[in-house]
Amino acid sequence: MKDGGDYPMTTPSIQDVKKKHEVKLMSLPGVVSVGIGLGPGGRPAVIVGLDKSRPEVQAQIPSQLEGHPLIIQILGPIKAQ
Repeated sequence: MKDGGDYPMTTPSIQDVKKKHEVKLMSLPGVVSVGIGLGPGGRPAVIVGLDKSRPEVQAQIPSQLEGHPLIIQILGPIKAQ
């Protein structure tokens, strides 16, 4: 801890970030999944799955969430079996 009340900034865990943003991401048209996987360089990343390419939705999804990378994957439609 530094003098003067300054505290070092810490990045929230990837699990906490996913949980915090999952409902909002899932509410976007065409989003079929939100999960955790590996991103560039093997870093943990939030993975958002879309049913098809949706440029208007993809433009609304940030490339990072709270310091963690976010990756968009086109998965196709998801059907329950």
